[in-house]
Amino acid sequence: MSQKILLVDDERMITEVLEAYLRKDGFEVVTSDNGVDALRKADSVKPDLIVLDLMLPDISGEDICRLLRKESDVPILMLTAKSGEEEKISGIMMGADDYVTKPFSPREVIVRIQAILRRSKRAAPAVQTNQLSFNNHELVIDLYKKEVAAHGNSISVTPIEYRLLSNMAKNPGRVYSRMDLLDKIQEDGFAYEGYERSIDTHIKNLRKKIECDAREPKYILTVFGMGYKFGGAPDAENAAF
Repeated sequence: MSQKILLVDDERMITEVLEAYLRKDGFEVVTSDNGVDALRKADSVKPDLIVLDLMLPDISGEDICRLLRKESDVPILMLTAKSGEEEKISGIMMGADDYVTKPFSPREVIVRIQAILRRSKRAAPAVQTNQLSFNNHELVIDLYKKEVAAHGNSISVTPIEYRLLSNMAKNPGRVYSRMDLLDKIQEDGFAYEGYERSIDTHIKNLRKKIECDAREPKYILTVFGMGYKFGGAPDAENAAF
């Protein structure tokens, strides 16, 4: 999918030349010649980058940049006829990612845009779901809210039960000894005074809550002589843990 550039400049010749170069390089381009329209399009179009002239007829580029930064971290490349060091520093301080002084080479602008987008892509955090789901959402564990749902119903679990279930579910198929599970319960400073065999009681209670038949579990499985493992089939959208 082509990356989208919002080009904001009231000088028609500059807009036409830059638009032609950007389209030739495979970008999708949306143009604007005033600040009010630029802010509206920034909100509706959701561009990957904004090329913003500082000298606009209604709202200054500086004010547009400030308004955008209150709502968005979209990369901004400023265009200006001002060449002083203070103007450049001011532009960067208010939130611009780079600064090009007029007159400029269109190729320079393209190269700077590509460099900003590469940096932006590297800096973007990896997307990771906050939920673990199994067997077509028959069992769902919300890692952010620390909630569990089974068979379409919200399930009330104790803090210990949640820690046991979530840790095992992050690694389906891995065998945990009772001591392993005790260690998991006590991670991050969680206080627990139980002993190894108390794990069996918590597992028994969990099975009653999440399994269709606690006598024939399919999620929390016993590995005789070793401990327990999680046997649910992860849904495709699960993050890798």
